[in-house]
Amino acid sequence: MNDNTRQQAITILAAAIAYGISHYLTSRYIDLPDERGIKDDVLEATLKGVTTAVSTITASIIVRRLL
Repeated sequence: MNDNTRQQAITILAAAIAYGISHYLTSRYIDLPDERGIKDDVLEATLKGVTTAVSTITASIIVRRLL
């Protein structure tokens, strides 16, 4: 498999994993108040950053081992 195909597979798989993790974490840890504050924005940004990193690493490992 060439590098472009491998990179596309990682990107697609990472997006799917990120969606699943993000949905789980958001529903579990974030209570949306009536009025959002800076703390809520920081928490959301942190969760999105961690989710992106974890999903990309996981997708890369999966693609490398399967393909």
